[in-house]
Amino acid sequence: MDGRWDGLRAEVRATIDDLVTSGREAGVQVAAYLDGAPIVEAQAGPADTTTGRPLTADTPVHAVSTGKGLTATVVHTLAEHGRLDYDLRIADVWPEFARHGKDGVTLRHALTHTAGLPALPADVTPADFADWGRMCGLLADAEPLWAPGERLAYHAWTWGWLVGEAVRRVTGKPVSQVLAEEVAGPLGVTRELFLGVPEADLPRLARLEDAGLSALMTYASANLPNFDAVAPPHVRPDATTGSRPEVLRADVPAVGTMSARAVARMYAALLGPVDGVRLISPDRLAEVSAVAVRGEDWVFGAEVTFGLGYAVEADGSFGTAGSGGSLAFAYPDLGLTVAALRNRLGAGDGDPMERLRVLVRDRVAAELGR
Repeated sequence: MDGRWDGLRAEVRATIDDLVTSGREAGVQVAAYLDGAPIVEAQAGPADTTTGRPLTADTPVHAVSTGKGLTATVVHTLAEHGRLDYDLRIADVWPEFARHGKDGVTLRHALTHTAGLPALPADVTPADFADWGRMCGLLADAEPLWAPGERLAYHAWTWGWLVGEAVRRVTGKPVSQVLAEEVAGPLGVTRELFLGVPEADLPRLARLEDAGLSALMTYASANLPNFDAVAPPHVRPDATTGSRPEVLRADVPAVGTMSARAVARMYAALLGPVDGVRLISPDRLAEVSAVAVRGEDWVFGAEVTFGLGYAVEADGSFGTAGSGGSLAFAYPDLGLTVAALRNRLGAGDGDPMERLRVLVRDRVAAELGR
């Protein structure tokens, strides 16, 4: 790696070592790419505190909604090849979806959380999540809460099946296979970037622990009137759901499992070439990273901003973050990507993964004079 970043690497290393030795974290991974080359790759702590198995650079970590960035990238890669269009009416490739007046819902609506279909039945279970046909059937039969584009509501789980089934109908392949063939394979990270995790790779995954996320979900259920509609009690996006083998093995494309270095590499290939691989053109990058919708979210009551499948942040970045503290973002103006993952899912703890992202961003911006 470029010696210019030795100081940054030392600072990241000291930060994560302190997080682990202090007991605040179990295992942590951090990775960053600049102009298509890695400048940070650091990890500390155990992948499994019950066995002491170490967290290595290639250990996949279930990172909840950070996985939406993987699925969005699949869509943009297909669009780059002329195989998908953002204004595709989903019912044109998925005829059953047209029921109850949903014929006007486009892929763009789904990507931007404005499809009007954020809710799931209250009794949905992890076993249902493992049944792709059942989940898509539920969405085909669902009545929209409002007209497409009318309002913004975080489609916490349903986003994945809406986007993923559109991909499947167009390509004839499960979205996890398309990810492997079109994104992970060309980038050389097929064993570190997953939607559905192959059975043989399950033992390699980091073991998730709860450190306050479950309590936050309980609080949200009691205090946010629409929370249970998008995250029903049996399928909360927490360490319990994210540890279930049947969920990990299934395609649930609103969530994903990855290493920090693999997802940082993926975002770097959106910005520009990585070892000769570039996923999308500069024009498409400008389109997918721009603000597409902004408004008050129906679920959380806060203002949110989305591009086409990614959150768009005020600091010029786009990407995704997951419940409990995982994240992966790209900074087009800096040529920088940053990912930070942990296997102890916390809440109300000062968001140390976000602090690591800011640390890397600020040091790089200062060095580049931007």
